[in-house]
Amino acid sequence: MERFCLTGFRFLISLLLLLLLLLLLMSSLTSISSLLSEELSRLSFSTPVSFVYDPTDYAREPLSRYLERYGQSPKRVVLVGMNPGPWGMLQTGVPFGEVNIVRDWMGIESLVKQPVRIHPKRPVEGFACARSEVSGRRLWGWARDRFGSADGFFSEFFVLNYCPLAFFDEAGKNITPDKLRADDKTRLFRLCDEATKRMVELLSPEWVIGIGKFACDRSIAALKGMDVKIGRITHPSPANPAANRGWVALVEKELSDLGIELPNLD
Repeated sequence: MERFCLTGFRFLISLLLLLLLLLLLMSSLTSISSLLSEELSRLSFSTPVSFVYDPTDYAREPLSRYLERYGQSPKRVVLVGMNPGPWGMLQTGVPFGEVNIVRDWMGIESLVKQPVRIHPKRPVEGFACARSEVSGRRLWGWARDRFGSADGFFSEFFVLNYCPLAFFDEAGKNITPDKLRADDKTRLFRLCDEATKRMVELLSPEWVIGIGKFACDRSIAALKGMDVKIGRITHPSPANPAANRGWVALVEKELSDLGIELPNLD
């Protein structure tokens, strides 16, 4: 009887440890990203969408390095973008991931596979891509110049994308998530809202800042009821006229107006 009780106790402890391990695995940025990718793979999208790229799948290796290396500690500010750009995250797996900055400043370079279907005008060359994404160069260039090291920036800040998918029509034209059909948006936003909420819960920031109106609006919807402040900064896209008139000075004023302090320049 005593031996039976001891065996049962050991089994119970092993089961509890297994459940704890599973809980920890499910509660990491990497696991949330992987689960979202799996859920999104079951969706289909209406015309005019002809091609869907998911860099959280085919560029999972560099993305995992980014999430695991820089997303571990609680953050003061989480910046949230819309979705991957063709010469940034689609190439490196890192949000706004301009190749040179991801490789040389973040110290991340890894295998990037290929999407399931590729449009000839939207190639994926990974870290061999010679084109530079302006939005990523502006955002990460600002982080590098203001904070110095990647560790300095990520000790307080982190960058996520609300939606990990990129959409193209038959001609290869980019389709942003806000331009999808209503029923497609409903299904997509439900999954992205939940993943965004879980990631923010893990990072427990004081501030969540939407990079552009769409990301700010979706953050407000996804994080409803959470104890977090939400703000907005101008998107660094060259398609945004305001961003082309000195984005760094503009965004630093916007952050200052929100009460978000930045380190002094040396």
